[in-house]
Parts: sequence; C-alpha cells; structure tokens
Amino acid sequence: MSTLAAVPEAYLAALPAHLLASPLDFILADHLRQRVLCSLLDRLATRPRFEAGIAREVLAHIETDMAIHVIDEEQDLFPLLRRRAVPGDQLEPVLGQLSTEHAEDSAHAGLIVAGLQAALDSRQDALDAPLRAGLSRFAASQRRHLALENAVVMPLARQRLSSTDLTALGGRMAARRGILLAPEEVGPARQFSRGGGSDAHGDTVFRE
Repeated sequence: MSTLAAVPEAYLAALPAHLLASPLDFILADHLRQRVLCSLLDRLATRPRFEAGIAREVLAHIETDMAIHVIDEEQDLFPLLRRRAVPGDQLEPVLGQLSTEHAEDSAHAGLIVAGLQAALDSRQDALDAPLRAGLSRFAASQRRHLALENAVVMPLARQRLSSTDLTALGGRMAARRGILLAPEEVGPARQFSRGGGSDAHGDTVFRE
C-alpha cells in the first residue's frame, strides 16, 4: 500500500465519473480527499522548507474540487434533506451550523490561497509563521466539519433519501461537473468501500 508521504498528490486525483451515479458515495469519497488535503496542509505548515509542488496541489483542490463540493451540499444535498427530514431528526441546527462553517471556510480558504500563491510567485524557501498557523487552523476546522457531516448528515441522507432523490442528486452533481451519466450508470446506490492506511488524525487513503 502506498503511503501519503510517498505520493500525496495522487490521493487528490479526480474521482471516477461513474461514482456520481451513487452521489452519497461520491460525497463520502470527496470527504476522504478532503482529509488528505488536511494532511497536506499540516505538511506545509510543519516542514522547514516550502514544498511548491504540494502547494500547487493544495491550491488546485481548494479552488476547484472543494469549491464544487460545497455547492453540491449547499444547493442540492442540504435542501433535499430539509425536504425529507422528519421533526425527530432535529437536522436543522446541524445544517445551519454546517452552512455557517462553509461561509467561514470560504473566507479562510481565500486567505490560504492568496498566501500560498504569493509564496509560489516569490519562490519562497519557507512559509512565514502566520501562514503556517493559518494552514494548521484550517486543517483542524476541516476535520471537525467533516466529522460532523460524516456522523450526522450522511447516515441520515442514506436513511431519508429515496432512489428517485439520489438519481436527481447524482444528475445535478454530474451536470455541475460537465458530465452526462450513461443510463446504465444510473440506478440504486453502490456501496463505497473505504480502505487503506490512516495517519495520526485518521486521515484515510481510499479505494473504490
């Protein structure tokens, strides 16, 4: 099994398009990639020398895949769950908290992107202390955010959303990425298998 330390950027590679036919699995797989992102942020924050290649991978993920992932949740998953949840689920406070965190994360991510891009443009040998601290804070906040989503939102989504809901959700997520799902790819959700090693934070390398 390859380790994160060996080829970290490989674990931020695009997810297979066919996984969008199982949109909850796709979202969970994206959560795993975000945990890899957290490990890379910690790596940039703690290594004495600035690793430009890692920084480019982090920037690309934050500015594209991570941004789209938030839209998936805010525009599609969360509204759908609000329509399907029952009062006993007590879901609204959780979704409200997550939406607030999404807004805060967007502002924080903007600062990180600006800082890393400036370091790349000026070919810095080392990151300054404030940026290192910001990277660590962002990684920690993302881990807390992901833990809440995985513990509350995703299990409830599996319980409440119908096959019709999931087909519609997958179609919208695919369209957002410019992907047209083939008819044979649309159907009941396939289980996503998580495996591989993990680091001190439980950040997991995944496989389909």
